Amino acid sequence: SQLLVKHFMFAPDADAGCPSCSLTADNFDGAMAHLNNRDVTLVAVSRAPLAKLTAYKQRMGWGFTWVSSFGSDFNYDYGVSFTPEQQADGATYNFRHEAHPAAELPGMSAFVLQDGVVHHTYSSYARGADAMISAYQLLDRTPRGRDEGDLSYPMAWVRRHDEYPRCGTNTGETRTFVGSKTACH
Repeated sequence: SQLLVKHFMFAPDADAGCPSCSLTADNFDGAMAHLNNRDVTLVAVSRAPLAKLTAYKQRMGWGFTWVSSFGSDFNYDYGVSFTPEQQADGATYNFRHEAHPAAELPGMSAFVLQDGVVHHTYSSYARGADAMISAYQLLDRTPRGRDEGDLSYPMAWVRRHDEYPRCGTNTGETRTFVGSKTACH
């Protein structure tokens, strides 16, 4: 009876999902049994056609439900996708006016089915959806925290999990982190 929706940035003409949204989605499968046990379903929704979503989901090794809102107003209705006119003239995102929003922006919404009626109960946008990213919750407890202060934008370091450099295990290789780059030595 309860539904959490991750508004996953993946436009119809994109070749892959947003790296930051992908980081978020990496956390879904492990939590699913726990959420389901509490009468909560978690899904992702994107504007890309379902075939693109399915192919990317397979590449990333995910099992959660991902639906397409292709051809519908769903993402526009929940303030995470913007028409070319809205991008030029401004629109509301994250409960404030944005002069020139991007075509796709992140968010999370919650719904409940009560007495046969679906109610929208919550939405969170931008960094407000960080609660869905367990890696951030862990980083927040380390000495340097998220360590994003010197980056061009806060999540500039994030890559899709299959795009990070792979340092060999048990080979003596070490990682060096410089800003948003990782090198193996």
